Amino acid sequence: MSDHDPRNGGYQLDDQVGFLLRLANQRHTGIFQELITHDLTPTQFSTLIRLSEHGAASQNHLGRMAAMDVATVKGVVDRLRDKGLIGSRPDPGDGRRSLISLTEAGELVIAELKAAGSRITTETLAPLEVAEREVFVGLLRKLT
Repeated sequence: MSDHDPRNGGYQLDDQVGFLLRLANQRHTGIFQELITHDLTPTQFSTLIRLSEHGAASQNHLGRMAAMDVATVKGVVDRLRDKGLIGSRPDPGDGRRSLISLTEAGELVIAELKAAGSRITTETLAPLEVAEREVFVGLLRKLT
Protein backbone atom coordinates (compact mmCIF):
# COMPACT_ATOMS: atom_id res chain seq x y z
CA MET A 1 0.00 0.00 0.00
CA SER A 2 1.49 3.37 -0.95
CA ASP A 3 1.70 6.39 1.35
CA HIS A 4 -1.07 8.06 -0.62
CA ASP A 5 -3.36 5.03 -0.81
CA PRO A 6 -6.81 6.04 0.49
CA ARG A 7 -7.05 2.72 2.35
CA ASN A 8 -4.56 3.97 4.96
CA GLY A 9 -6.94 6.78 5.99
CA GLY A 10 -4.20 9.37 5.70
CA TYR A 11 -2.44 7.92 8.73
CA GLN A 12 1.32 7.72 8.30
CA LEU A 13 3.36 6.20 11.11
CA ASP A 14 6.37 8.30 10.11
CA ASP A 15 4.34 11.44 10.90
CA GLN A 16 3.13 10.36 14.36
CA VAL A 17 4.52 12.12 17.42
CA GLY A 18 4.79 8.95 19.53
CA PHE A 19 6.76 7.14 16.85
CA LEU A 20 9.09 10.11 16.31
CA LEU A 21 9.61 10.60 20.05
CA ARG A 22 10.48 6.91 20.39
CA LEU A 23 13.05 7.18 17.59
CA ALA A 24 14.55 10.32 19.15
CA ASN A 25 14.63 8.57 22.54
CA GLN A 26 16.37 5.55 21.02
CA ARG A 27 19.02 7.88 19.57
CA HIS A 28 19.44 9.62 22.93
CA THR A 29 19.57 6.32 24.85
CA GLY A 30 22.30 4.96 22.58
CA ILE A 31 24.41 8.08 23.15
CA PHE A 32 23.71 7.91 26.90
CA GLN A 33 24.84 4.28 27.11
CA GLU A 34 28.00 5.10 25.19
CA LEU A 35 29.02 8.04 27.37
CA ILE A 36 27.82 7.31 30.92
CA THR A 37 30.14 5.36 33.17
CA HIS A 38 29.45 3.67 36.51
CA ASP A 39 26.83 1.38 34.93
CA LEU A 40 24.00 3.86 35.51
CA THR A 41 20.54 3.91 33.99
CA PRO A 42 19.02 7.25 32.94
CA THR A 43 16.79 7.16 36.04
CA GLN A 44 19.74 6.50 38.33
CA PHE A 45 21.65 9.32 36.62
CA SER A 46 18.72 11.73 37.15
CA THR A 47 18.47 10.70 40.80
CA LEU A 48 22.13 11.44 41.46
CA ILE A 49 21.95 14.78 39.68
CA ARG A 50 18.82 15.79 41.63
CA LEU A 51 20.54 14.95 44.91
CA SER A 52 23.54 17.05 43.86
CA GLU A 53 21.23 19.96 42.97
CA HIS A 54 18.92 19.85 46.00
CA GLY A 55 20.76 17.97 48.75
CA ALA A 56 19.28 15.30 50.99
CA ALA A 57 15.66 14.37 50.40
CA SER A 58 13.11 11.86 51.53
CA GLN A 59 12.64 8.93 49.18
CA ASN A 60 9.18 10.20 48.27
CA HIS A 61 10.39 13.74 47.50
CA LEU A 62 13.39 12.41 45.59
CA GLY A 63 11.06 10.34 43.43
CA ARG A 64 8.97 13.41 42.60
CA MET A 65 12.06 15.50 41.80
CA ALA A 66 13.40 12.82 39.44
CA ALA A 67 9.96 12.09 37.89
CA MET A 68 9.70 8.52 39.21
CA ASP A 69 6.66 6.68 40.45
CA VAL A 70 6.62 5.25 43.97
CA ALA A 71 7.33 1.69 42.79
CA THR A 72 10.39 2.78 40.78
CA VAL A 73 12.09 5.03 43.33
CA LYS A 74 12.67 2.28 45.90
CA GLY A 75 14.49 0.08 43.38
CA VAL A 76 16.57 3.00 42.12
CA VAL A 77 17.54 4.00 45.66
CA ASP A 78 18.40 0.39 46.53
CA ARG A 79 20.62 -0.02 43.45
CA LEU A 80 22.42 3.29 44.00
CA ARG A 81 22.94 2.37 47.66
CA ASP A 82 24.40 -0.99 46.55
CA LYS A 83 26.82 0.91 44.28
CA GLY A 84 27.88 3.03 47.25
CA LEU A 85 26.77 6.28 45.60
CA ILE A 86 23.99 7.21 48.04
CA GLY A 87 23.21 6.57 51.67
CA SER A 88 20.43 7.33 54.09
CA ARG A 89 20.07 8.67 57.60
CA PRO A 90 17.11 9.33 59.86
CA ASP A 91 15.31 12.61 59.20
CA PRO A 92 15.90 14.74 62.30
CA GLY A 93 12.53 16.45 61.74
CA ASP A 94 10.54 13.23 61.34
CA GLY A 95 11.90 10.01 62.84
CA ARG A 96 9.55 7.93 60.68
CA ARG A 97 11.40 8.69 57.47
CA SER A 98 14.93 8.69 56.13
CA LEU A 99 16.81 11.27 54.14
CA ILE A 100 18.68 10.06 51.06
CA SER A 101 21.93 11.82 50.18
CA LEU A 102 25.05 11.37 48.11
CA THR A 103 27.93 9.51 49.72
CA GLU A 104 31.48 10.73 49.35
CA ALA A 105 31.85 8.36 46.38
CA GLY A 106 28.64 9.80 44.91
CA GLU A 107 29.91 13.36 45.33
CA LEU A 108 33.12 12.40 43.54
CA VAL A 109 31.33 11.28 40.36
CA ILE A 110 28.93 14.23 40.01
CA ALA A 111 31.25 16.51 38.00
CA GLU A 112 31.99 13.63 35.62
CA LEU A 113 28.29 12.83 35.26
CA LYS A 114 27.35 16.46 34.59
CA ALA A 115 30.04 16.76 31.92
CA ALA A 116 28.86 13.53 30.30
CA GLY A 117 25.24 14.71 30.53
CA SER A 118 26.11 17.93 28.69
CA ARG A 119 27.92 15.96 26.01
CA ILE A 120 24.95 13.60 25.66
CA THR A 121 22.60 16.53 25.11
CA THR A 122 24.97 18.10 22.59
CA GLU A 123 25.34 14.87 20.63
CA THR A 124 21.61 14.10 20.78
CA LEU A 125 20.77 17.53 19.35
CA ALA A 126 23.71 17.64 16.90
CA PRO A 127 21.53 17.28 13.77
CA LEU A 128 19.75 20.54 14.69
CA GLU A 129 20.93 24.10 14.17
CA VAL A 130 21.52 26.11 17.36
CA ALA A 131 18.24 28.02 17.02
CA GLU A 132 16.37 24.77 16.34
CA ARG A 133 17.85 23.23 19.51
CA GLU A 134 16.50 26.07 21.62
CA VAL A 135 13.04 25.81 20.04
CA PHE A 136 13.02 22.01 20.34
CA VAL A 137 13.98 22.02 24.03
CA GLY A 138 11.43 24.77 24.69
CA LEU A 139 8.71 22.74 23.00
CA LEU A 140 9.64 19.62 24.97
CA ARG A 141 9.39 21.65 28.19
CA LYS A 142 5.96 22.83 27.11
CA LEU A 143 4.83 19.24 26.53
CA THR A 144 6.04 18.12 29.94
